[in-house]
Amino acid sequence: MKVALGIGCDRGTPTATIAQGIAEALAACAATLADVHAVASIDLKADEPGLLQVVEENGWRCSFYPAAALAEVAVPHPSETVRRHTGTPSVSEAAALLAANAELSLLLIEKHKLRGPDGRHVTVSIARISQ
Repeated sequence: MKVALGIGCDRGTPTATIAQGIAEALAACAATLADVHAVASIDLKADEPGLLQVVEENGWRCSFYPAAALAEVAVPHPSETVRRHTGTPSVSEAAALLAANAELSLLLIEKHKLRGPDGRHVTVSIARISQ
């Protein structure tokens, strides 16, 4: 199975918290790190050290989408809080669907949320890549 990860996180979220969120989300849909073929987030996170380190450590490519592109994607759990902070009602779900070039029915994990021991939050969504 090939999957795409959509990741949203608080500013300054440590690598370990992001990695744990990814591991938990993958386990929830019986996928592994080897199944990940794409990772995406919002362009506001293009300089996020913890996210960039996880991507680099796993040898993944990561796409960063502008809020306007993410806002055009229909998602099951839009959030007004996320919209206030980022300009789009969804980061992780929309990013996963865009990275997978998938329709909503291929969203395997909608929003896996984790609050790390550091108090920072990460949200991971997973979509199946159909090609």
